[in-house]
Amino acid sequence: MKLRQWAADLALGVRFTLTGGREGWTRALLTAVGVGLGVALLLLTTALPTALDARRQREVARTDITYMANDLARGKDTLVVANVDTDFRDSSIRGRAMEVEGPEAPLPPGVAKFPAKGEMVVSPALRKLLESDEGALLRERLPDRIVGTIGEPGLIGSQELAYVRGATGLAQEIDGGRITRIDRFGDPGASTERSDPVLLLLILVVFVVLLMPVTVFIAAAVRFGGERRDRRLAALRLVGSDSRMTRRIAAGEALAGAVLGLLLGAVFFLIGRQLAGHAEVFDISVFPSYLNPSPLLALAVAVAVPATAVLVTLFALRGVAIEPLGVVRTARPARRRLWWRLLLPLGGLGLLFPMIGYGRENGEFNQFMVTGGVVLLLVGVTALLPWIVETVVARLGSGPVSWQLAVRRLQLSSGSAARMVNGIAVAVAGAIALQMLFAGVDSFYTKSTGRDPSLAQMEVTLPDNAALDGARQRFRDTPGVDTAVALSEGYAGDKAVDPDEGTSLTVGECAALREVARLPSCRDGDVFVVRGAQYDGQLDVMELARRTPAMYLDPSFSEGEEGREIAWPVPAGLKEAMPKSGLLMGIDRGGFLITPKAAPKALEPGLTGHLYLKLDESVPDVRDRARNTAMAVGPLSRPVVWAATERTDRFDAIRTGLFVGAACVLGLIGASLLVSQLEQLRERRKLLSALVAFGTRRRTLSLSVLWQTAVPIALGLLLAVVVGMTLGVVLLKMTSTPVHVDWAGIGAMTGIGAGVVLLVTLLSMPPLLRLMRPEGLRTE
Repeated sequence: MKLRQWAADLALGVRFTLTGGREGWTRALLTAVGVGLGVALLLLTTALPTALDARRQREVARTDITYMANDLARGKDTLVVANVDTDFRDSSIRGRAMEVEGPEAPLPPGVAKFPAKGEMVVSPALRKLLESDEGALLRERLPDRIVGTIGEPGLIGSQELAYVRGATGLAQEIDGGRITRIDRFGDPGASTERSDPVLLLLILVVFVVLLMPVTVFIAAAVRFGGERRDRRLAALRLVGSDSRMTRRIAAGEALAGAVLGLLLGAVFFLIGRQLAGHAEVFDISVFPSYLNPSPLLALAVAVAVPATAVLVTLFALRGVAIEPLGVVRTARPARRRLWWRLLLPLGGLGLLFPMIGYGRENGEFNQFMVTGGVVLLLVGVTALLPWIVETVVARLGSGPVSWQLAVRRLQLSSGSAARMVNGIAVAVAGAIALQMLFAGVDSFYTKSTGRDPSLAQMEVTLPDNAALDGARQRFRDTPGVDTAVALSEGYAGDKAVDPDEGTSLTVGECAALREVARLPSCRDGDVFVVRGAQYDGQLDVMELARRTPAMYLDPSFSEGEEGREIAWPVPAGLKEAMPKSGLLMGIDRGGFLITPKAAPKALEPGLTGHLYLKLDESVPDVRDRARNTAMAVGPLSRPVVWAATERTDRFDAIRTGLFVGAACVLGLIGASLLVSQLEQLRERRKLLSALVAFGTRRRTLSLSVLWQTAVPIALGLLLAVVVGMTLGVVLLKMTSTPVHVDWAGIGAMTGIGAGVVLLVTLLSMPPLLRLMRPEGLRTE
């Protein structure tokens, strides 16, 4: 009987919403749009794990080069693949050159037919770039005729730049690294990598921090138009409904808006899903087919949103007395209790505390405890903020008229003011915690490359058949290339005595060798030994030269395979040179330094040519001009832009996901604040008109609205800083990372939150000015 009564009252509320005229539809539409935006973002967020997994599976499915020794024999089902990746400005381009060796050679995913030499198939995004005026410089580097398009199965994102070109003669260049022979695509062992517990922690916290403000927003959206609704419900008391029935009817109205919001949310999600296929953020793009939320998560959203609408409405009406003659809201409400509000953040800390010290080596973090702890801490913000606002505004006193109007309004409806800024406070608290965590663990995933970009900005590794002198001249003739230092480098050792005992062997002109070491004097024909270099560790190269009549070079020596050994008799009259740190090689370069006349012709197959370029960065597209020259020298040339540090790809991907999600969440919160602000102004239209009619200046009323926003947001941001820093410190302790407070980062996060509120307030000024007219007192 009780359930039947509940269902009947909820159904009556739904009916009032659908048949309540313009007023009912306006409130329902406001609620539906707010809930719909939140639901769409929830669905998109819950689809992110699926999208990331789909990208990873696509990457694994097209894997062709695994940088392992290649012992596959040529056959009717084999294919030689070369990595010819390149870059254009700030974008990376995936490139593969392929030589077909048999009629049953496997086709790469997304490619319908192998391109012949001089032909290539490209991704849709690369075709668009090559055909545009912007891609003219890239077209010089990729002049092959486009004969097809790479389909979706061969790409990890809709905006990925990729190409496959035909080639010949690759089989002679197989090195088990950039060039390899395969009989299938895919890497079966790719999924065996152990997960990094710190990265898992980052992913968990990022998802919680992004979802919590959305949840808070949905809870606020179901209360749009609450004051006007409560006055309408007073009429129901006149016809005999009791207070409980009235609250259930109100819950039914909220339920109708929430269900309508679910439908709109599904529509918004489908629109956003399609738009996502045309977007690229931080070089990350997806296909719409990637964004399929888990059915269980989607079902959870479909059930949780209407349930939240009903519960939030019942909870909100617990302190409102709806009587037959009106709504008792202006009486002094009972003071909010603090004790249970403190239990939430304390409970969160209690869940996180047992995992302090797990760090990177002591096993994985408990996902449920991490999620629960972070959720309780952030929910604690929404619980504590109304109490803080109520306590502070109760003590605010005299001031200008605008200040007194604002303070009085806040004292009468501190809960509404707190609800407006709850989402921003939660978002800022989570952002501060994540910023501290990212900054703390950044050093774990950022490593020095050993290169000094002030000495050379690019390094080009030449293919085996490229003439070093000719290549150097080509680069010197390239606009924007100031200098090109040419060196041939290899590895030599005494394979018969100790296979692990070896050192570098570098061939170059005197001027180039002076970039490597400090030479006493140098003329063509000299051979130098560098002693005490960091590169050689404990090895005494001079002692090695004295007891070894010949060193051996072998391109496959470092892989421990049998190959063609190239003997180099150690000459007499070796000169001693001193190491020179930091130049070109990043560390002290050791080993043997040989001028061209002292280098036998037989050494050339065991040496690899390197060019170190100093660029004039003021020349437009100088790096791409150098890359074009490298491609002209040889398609297998490897130009690399020097950077002092490099960061783990997965760490960068998580950070990128955070930035994208945070931008969406802040946009959603800003929209919710604007709708909430406009809804409150609309409900106070007659009051504002009455104040203007009695002579109150519009400037005073505008300032009062600003104060009503500024006080709660200042308190909310202060609470967010405290909770965010607390959570950040706990997370850093959990990862065994030294705690360092980045005040500039915290200030930036807080400033962004305040900026969103300021922008919303400024956007609400024009409607406010239109509402402050005496005509607003007219009634029918």
